[in-house]
Parts: sequence; structure tokens; C-alpha cells
Amino acid sequence: AVNALGNIKRFHIGKVYRRDQPALSKGRYREFYQCDFDIAGVYGRMVPDSECLAVACEILDGLPIGDFGIKLNHRRLLDAILDICGVPAEKFRTICSAVDKLDKEPWSEVRREMVDEKGLQGEVADRIGEFVILKGKPWDMYKLLMDGKKFGNHKGAMEAMEDLRICFEYLEAMDKLKFISFDLSLARGLDYYTGVIYEAVCMNGNTQVGSIGGGGRYDNLVSMFQEAGKATPCVGVSVGIERVFTLMEERLRQEQGGSIKQPNVAVLVASAGENLLLDRMKLTKVLWDANISAEFSQQENPKLKFEIANALDRQIPFMVISGEEEAKEGKCKVKDLKARTEETVDVSDLVKTLREKGVVPVGCEFAMELLNGEQSS
Repeated sequence: AVNALGNIKRFHIGKVYRRDQPALSKGRYREFYQCDFDIAGVYGRMVPDSECLAVACEILDGLPIGDFGIKLNHRRLLDAILDICGVPAEKFRTICSAVDKLDKEPWSEVRREMVDEKGLQGEVADRIGEFVILKGKPWDMYKLLMDGKKFGNHKGAMEAMEDLRICFEYLEAMDKLKFISFDLSLARGLDYYTGVIYEAVCMNGNTQVGSIGGGGRYDNLVSMFQEAGKATPCVGVSVGIERVFTLMEERLRQEQGGSIKQPNVAVLVASAGENLLLDRMKLTKVLWDANISAEFSQQENPKLKFEIANALDRQIPFMVISGEEEAKEGKCKVKDLKARTEETVDVSDLVKTLREKGVVPVGCEFAMELLNGEQSS
């Protein structure tokens, strides 16, 4: 804003702070890390909005967090609903904050808050309820609202629905519409949103982390820091890092039977016998030269049974064991702790043997996961 930049796209991962009450058990921390993606400037109608939603879908679909969905609404559509239902303009924001609680509270409690605490007439609240309970697949909802003339000829509502129609077409073209739910109860509590609003939620019922991301269009926020008369339209999306970690940890616990331990090395080099520290060092050097993550005990004569127990506790998948006879013959034993198998190989074939068993060089793990995923599909 202060540097008068034009059209830009930017991403950022940094620390942010929550303004409302934290809930540590649900991943709502006072201080947390957030991944942001924003597009600023003047572009084609709904093009940057659709791209931000597509980026959110790509990020969440690529993470091991289970099923997710993105709820979508339009701030002008929500304002139109309140206007059509007879809510005074000065109560729009306070009633929106009540509507925003529908993902956590039943309609009866939200209605009570509107009427008893915020002074809204009961019949007005009932009319609002007829709208905000509606949600579903984007095109189904669009057809229901337009064919049923739910908004009459309300100008703001028609413009918002046209925005959404274009957005749905773009998301469909990018194969991301399947993640979207058109939800009229979505309000997003922040007042600076001016167009589409969205919120990503985890669909795994057992893990209570609520929203894992969200965003929307905020056309007037940047102008607060610019010269009078200038405006920079913006749209963006944020993903909560800690909340994503909560989901990933929960899934890992389920897969590993309650534990989330991860091995920090691929191979533990051990020995069976006395005075074999130098042999352990030489074998480890062979693995290090091949860029294989390995370590050896720094005790002079560790007991083999304790070394095996150490590897099992740390979930290290492989052990390389040197004995007195093997050391004389230039051989060693390769122990697969998961498969519970053991074989004797020449030291010259050690790296080849481990790679055939799935051990990959440090830094290549992601590429191997990607390759395995492509082969399995």
C-alpha cells in the first residue's frame, strides 16, 4: 500500500495473534503460525477469487489431513438477506456475528441471541432462519435460489449471485468445485470482507479443530493505508499451520496405534562382540558416503540386546550389525526390524542391499513418496 505497488500476488508464512478467546484443546491458540496467499490489484471479475480458492484446495488436498470441505458465501448476499428480512441497517453486523455461530450452536440458540440479546423482532429472526439453514452443492443451491426467486429483484443479491455463478464456472474448470459447499450461514466475523467469503473445515468428526483456513475479498482494507481516493482491491486465503498439524498428528496416531514417534535415522549400526567400535565407525562411514541417514552407539562395547531395544523403541527400520567373524570376512548383517528378517551381505553390497529394501538418500524422501504414489495410482 505505502509503496504504491500495482497488481501483485504474494504468499507468506508467519506468526499472528488471535484477538478473541483461545481454546487450546481445539487448536485455537493465542499465538500461532499462518500461511497466507493474497492477490491485490485489478483483474477479471472473480478470476483472483477463484484462484485463491483453488490454491486453498490444492494445499489442503496435498496434506495428510483426511477429508475437508470449503464453505462459500458472499458478504453482499448476506447483507441482502438481512435487508430482505427487515433487519435495520445499523444491526447488520451484530446480527451477522450471531449468524456466524451457526456452525457451533443450533438455530434455536442463535435465534434466542438475536431476539433476547440484540433486540431483533421474532418474525424477522424467523425469516432469517429460512435463509441461513440452506446449504448444499454450489449449482444445486444456485438453481434453488434463482429458480425460487428467493431474493426477488434485490440488486445487491443479484450482483452477488452473478459473482458466485462466475466463480462456480471457474472452479469447475479447475476441477475444484467438488470441494465447495454453498452455505448461506457462513458469515465470517471480520467486518472488512466485501465480497466472497470462505472457510475450510475438516470433515473428520473425531478431531475438534474447527476451521483450518479461511478468507475472502477485502476491497477497502488496503486503502486505509493509501492516499485519499486510491483503492486496491484484494482477495486472499489463510491456512492455520497449528490446526493442520493437529489433524496430521491425529491421523498419525490412528495409523500408528496411538504413537506419533518418527525415526530420526534410517539405520542403526551395532556390533555383536567386544572391541568393534572401529568397525561400527567404518560401516557408518560407508552409509554416510551414500547419503544414508545412519548412526552408531558412542559406547565402546554396547550390548547388542540393548541396541536392538533402542532401535525398536525409536522405530528405526533397519540395523547393520558387525560381528568378529563378519568383520574379518568384510561382511555384515542387515536386519529388517519390521519384517523381522536378517541376511549377511558383503560390505561392498551394503548400500545396494539397503536401497533395494526401500532406504533412500537423505533429502530424497519426498520424491520417493511422490513416485510411490504415482505407481500405486
